[in-house]
Amino acid sequence: MHNPDHYLLLTPGPLTTTASVRESMLKDWCTWDDDYKSLVQSIRSDLLTFAGVSAEDYSSVLMQGSGTFSVESVISTAVPDDGKLLVLVNGAYGKRIAEIAERLKLNVRTIEYAETDMPDVEKVDTVLAEDAAITHVAVVHCETTTGLLNPIHDIAAIVKRHNKTFIVDAMSSFGGIDMSITDMDADYVISSANKCIQGVPGFGFVIAKRTTLQSCEGRARSLSLDLYDQWKTMEDQNGKWRFTSPTHTVRAFKQALEELKQEGGVLKRQERYVENQRLLVEGMRTLGFSPLLPDAWQSPIITPFYYPEHDAFQFERFYEELKARGFVIYPGKVTDLKTFRIGNIGDIHPSDITALLEAVRESSYWIEPAAI
Repeated sequence: MHNPDHYLLLTPGPLTTTASVRESMLKDWCTWDDDYKSLVQSIRSDLLTFAGVSAEDYSSVLMQGSGTFSVESVISTAVPDDGKLLVLVNGAYGKRIAEIAERLKLNVRTIEYAETDMPDVEKVDTVLAEDAAITHVAVVHCETTTGLLNPIHDIAAIVKRHNKTFIVDAMSSFGGIDMSITDMDADYVISSANKCIQGVPGFGFVIAKRTTLQSCEGRARSLSLDLYDQWKTMEDQNGKWRFTSPTHTVRAFKQALEELKQEGGVLKRQERYVENQRLLVEGMRTLGFSPLLPDAWQSPIITPFYYPEHDAFQFERFYEELKARGFVIYPGKVTDLKTFRIGNIGDIHPSDITALLEAVRESSYWIEPAAI
């Protein structure tokens, strides 16, 4: 019998964590204590190591709140009053970056693509060539609206050829998908504690070029989301946060980083995620569910599936059936299409995917392939 108080989160975050990550939160920490500040400093160093960048060229800064708080801290702090931000949009999270910029009354331009389309990098080149006012370019790496993996290295090459500041929202990819921040010459890479590092919610982080950060003093349009001041305080006061930090979440994140090392690093974790996703798609196809995206565009993070073409299918009932069997999936977010999403990041392994597929098979709402 399934324990209703425990289930696997097959979502893009928060996600299923290990027992050891959860247990690490059982101790209380003082934010001013040297032991805690040393913990913060070790996390900042670990992030640079996993990012594959040097501490001479890059630094990391932690920011309270969800991942969106960290995104807003970058947009608020990075773009000057006389600057202009170009946002590439092919999903809800690209739209969110543009909305943040608009709320901040920044000069912002978007290039919008369909949610199921890959960005046309030649269009980026054209826009940057014709609009000299653009100073910054932002793109989401893994757009979890669809699970599409945007070609950030190709985009970076164009952005840097035009000598623009490059901002990468790597919320759902950092720690789980190999990328070269150095090759991209990225200025800001943003992620969150509760994604591929497999920690718990409470803060995000930014890996940024030191020279770029140093140029941002006094620019932020928010006190609490002033990325420069947060970074300078952590630099000058050995890991101190300006305001109360999520101490238990920070400790859990350190444990999660250690477990990423034990797994063999980002490439090994990516291999597990890729295998999870391969098994998921193969199995769901067998059960009559079609993925939204072509396989070549699909990230190993989260996969949307079309609703079966069957009048009897109701997502809410399907969701509750799977939850009763120990699996929580995600509703769809594509604007005009009926889809649901299944993630396979977190402490999820191939055996869990196999068990999920059996639960789908046993549910009252799966559709025989012949019926589609």
